Amino acid sequence: MAGISNTIRDLRAGRSMTQQELADQIGVTRQTVIAIEQDKYSPSLEVAFRIAHVFSVPLEQVFQYEPPRTKRK
Repeated sequence: MAGISNTIRDLRAGRSMTQQELADQIGVTRQTVIAIEQDKYSPSLEVAFRIAHVFSVPLEQVFQYEPPRTKRK
């Protein structure tokens, strides 16, 4: 499937961090964290950088982008 995926759930688990704790640190609601983790919502660039900063990892370690595949004729 093309689009943006993320490793937030794994990063949180590795630090025993709750969704609420992450939400508080990045300035969003817990519901927003849930939606981002489930790939139902793509965060703004600023929020994406905040998430990476909380985990002290590069942005590319948190979010991955797979472009849509073009159909061959």
